[in-house]
Amino acid sequence: MKNSLTIAGKELSGYFLQPVAYVVMTVFLLLGGFFFFALLRYFEVTLTAYSAMQNPEVLQRLNLNQRVIEPMLHNLAIVLVILVPAITMRSFAEEKRTGTYELLLTAPIRTGEIVAGKFIAAAAFMLIMIGLAGMFPLILVAFGNPEVGVMFSGYLGLAFLAIAFVSIGLFTSSLTQNQIIAAITCFGALLLLFVISWPAQAGGGSLSGLLHYLSLPEHFAQMVTGIIDTRDIVYFLSLIFVALFLTQRSVESARWR
Repeated sequence: MKNSLTIAGKELSGYFLQPVAYVVMTVFLLLGGFFFFALLRYFEVTLTAYSAMQNPEVLQRLNLNQRVIEPMLHNLAIVLVILVPAITMRSFAEEKRTGTYELLLTAPIRTGEIVAGKFIAAAAFMLIMIGLAGMFPLILVAFGNPEVGVMFSGYLGLAFLAIAFVSIGLFTSSLTQNQIIAAITCFGALLLLFVISWPAQAGGGSLSGLLHYLSLPEHFAQMVTGIIDTRDIVYFLSLIFVALFLTQRSVESARWR
């Protein structure tokens, strides 16, 4: 564990020495702010319109979480599909390109510790970024009356989503020494997990159920609405475990070549 934390510390500090990390974080927060204030403005206009119509039934159904936080988190999930590959693409590919990969593999540490260290660093970076985006619900808490539990559940879902993306990004990076190929492959894999349930909409059956279960948005949407189901958590943890296992096997195979 000590070796993993040492690698994680080195990798995490390396992120902040690269301009890509600052660009990714800035883009994420700027887009998050744009989505938040645009949705909040639309909510305000809708609230004013229905107040003028004196329709109390509709006013009771207007909810800050449903109108602002939920769509914002869904939009940020799409943004992560694009940004996470930019962060994870260099994890192993850069090591291979610069020739330090061989030095890392010949060091007296296990491949599992190498993978764990890089995973912890990338996951920590994502959590820092999502934590900074937590300023948006804090604004609602300060000036409005949102459901804090529902917002917490949504951000927890976004954190699980980001960490799952990171594990997939590490796997694709371990397959090649070209960062662009690693990023495109990761983007394709994440996009597939987003759209895999689309064919299931045409019919039912066991295959339809399987495709729905494999779909990331199906599980993420549950948590965004405030429902923390153990099946969704098991899904994310299983996805992370499988991706990290495949990454470890990929690194292990390179050690024995």
